[in-house]
Amino acid sequence: MTTLLVTGGAGFIGSNFIRHWLTNHPRDSVINLDRLTYAGNLANLDDVVKNHGKNYKFVKGDIGNFDLVFYLLKTYQPDVIVNFAAETHNSRSVLHPKVFYETNVLGTQTLLEAARQAGIGRFHHISTCEVYGDLPLDVDESFSETSPFRPRTPYNASKAAADLAVRAYHETYQLPVTVSNCSNNYGPYQFPEKVIPHFTIQGLRGQQLTLYKSSHHQREWLHVDDHCRAIELILEHGEIGEVYNVGSGVEADVEMIADFVLSVLELDESYKTYVEDRPGHDRRYLLDSTKLRTTLGWEPMVPFEHGLRETIRWYVDHPEWWKPLLDKIEIKEESWKNE
Repeated sequence: MTTLLVTGGAGFIGSNFIRHWLTNHPRDSVINLDRLTYAGNLANLDDVVKNHGKNYKFVKGDIGNFDLVFYLLKTYQPDVIVNFAAETHNSRSVLHPKVFYETNVLGTQTLLEAARQAGIGRFHHISTCEVYGDLPLDVDESFSETSPFRPRTPYNASKAAADLAVRAYHETYQLPVTVSNCSNNYGPYQFPEKVIPHFTIQGLRGQQLTLYKSSHHQREWLHVDDHCRAIELILEHGEIGEVYNVGSGVEADVEMIADFVLSVLELDESYKTYVEDRPGHDRRYLLDSTKLRTTLGWEPMVPFEHGLRETIRWYVDHPEWWKPLLDKIEIKEESWKNE
């Protein structure tokens, strides 16, 4: 049996990972450490509590609290730390950068130090494709694990700094780490500030979908279930000290996402409106995930259009989940036209 400390497990990807892990490893135990910021939501894990309650424990707390983290490590003696805890919203980072550096950089370093002092056997850090910067729209290029970091927003920079801290703890202290950098995730339980649930919920409420004027900027899209499977493989078979890119190879621009949402909701193009781009708005991300595919045998299993349609339907079918969250949205994308 394995015990995992999952940080940020009440968020979108973290909660899906806990569900995935306990479903596929029912004898294992998970301790979920989450500060429950505006985007943390224990309702994401109601079914986990119901189905795996004896193997699941929630602790409210901050990864930046060394005493708490060290106490949890010594008390529960987890075999593995999986660090999802992060501030992740680019637009919010433009307006409130300090919060991102506090959590994503200092919080990660505190977690690393506690893991080092407690002698943790494995530390896996979840990161993003955005640490590499952006790509032109008209070139046949992608980011590999050796691409230089060129972050363009405070969020990107804070994650890049965290990645470097993780690598440094491996090189300096021999902490057994792995890192995964993933493309844009989508799926159920994603906080309504993100583009797919945002568009879907706006449409369901009869409101216009807010697109940046650069609406043909592209993103690479991966279903959260495929991401969870990748993390599982890295934990089980990944090489210590290595970085793995997790990408589907499927690109779609924001205009296409908006049109798809409108089609599923049976709404017309009059529901689209355009605002000024936020500062540092990236053009395109695309990851080369050859390493993960060839060394660990990972392949994405959820076809994009099928997964996107099912995701939209999930939000249609679960208004009781997202309605209470709308008042927690801090950044209105419409505001950029006034910046």
